[in-house]
Amino acid sequence: MTLETVPTTPRELRSLIRQGEWRGTTAGLAPNHVQANLVVLPRAQAFDFLLFCQRNPRPCPLLEVLEPGMAEPSIAPGADIRTDIPRYRIYRDGVLDREAEEITDVWQDDLVTFLLGCSFTFETALMAAGIRLRHVDEGSNVSMYVTNIATVRAGMFSGPLVVSMRPIPQTRVVKAVQVTSRFPNAHGAPVHIGKPEAIGVEDLGKTDYGDATAVLEDEVPVFWACGVTPQAVAAASKPPLMITHAPGHMFITDLRDEDLAVV
Repeated sequence: MTLETVPTTPRELRSLIRQGEWRGTTAGLAPNHVQANLVVLPRAQAFDFLLFCQRNPRPCPLLEVLEPGMAEPSIAPGADIRTDIPRYRIYRDGVLDREAEEITDVWQDDLVTFLLGCSFTFETALMAAGIRLRHVDEGSNVSMYVTNIATVRAGMFSGPLVVSMRPIPQTRVVKAVQVTSRFPNAHGAPVHIGKPEAIGVEDLGKTDYGDATAVLEDEVPVFWACGVTPQAVAAASKPPLMITHAPGHMFITDLRDEDLAVV
């Protein structure tokens, strides 16, 4: 099954994922619908993470927090957070234990689910504004890097900011800032433009997550806060259990992109 032949509605796509018929990245799926980053934690660590999100809204813009043990988000009625993501990551004591296609075997009644806004929302807006995104054209995952920018500590959680990078033509950088600024619940405006070494990224060809994307001579590397940040924070903070999406493999909600837009 290819991107051109998959269904386009969120409910159909979640069903396809639940049945194991789509395990690839979700970039480009369900056009104009909000996709979400996932973090699942035991109740004992959930308040600290909620506070972490409030203190770090750029990488962790909250869309919904579920009650302990609940698996059906209100922003995706009928969905099951345990089965409806193509690939999950399970961290134990800050170390990636394994990737999984569902998490029913590790589910506990005390687990609290956090759904965070995703940059796929503003990518749709960028492309609608005529700004090409090479990783989308190439069918690859966006480039992601761990930076030297510290997040704001909250309880047990702290660690570095992760950013996603997109090469933007020099003449369109201002437009890219304007477009993405309209989506604060999908990471909003860039956190850095140009000079990757200033944020601790020494080699754009060596990503920490995702795939490398070439920056051409007439382009500028532009960096946005990224929802993979909690995974770097897990490595630094070492919670006993944290479940996340695998980078690029998001949860597809019923929300539309314009639901997150501000004037």
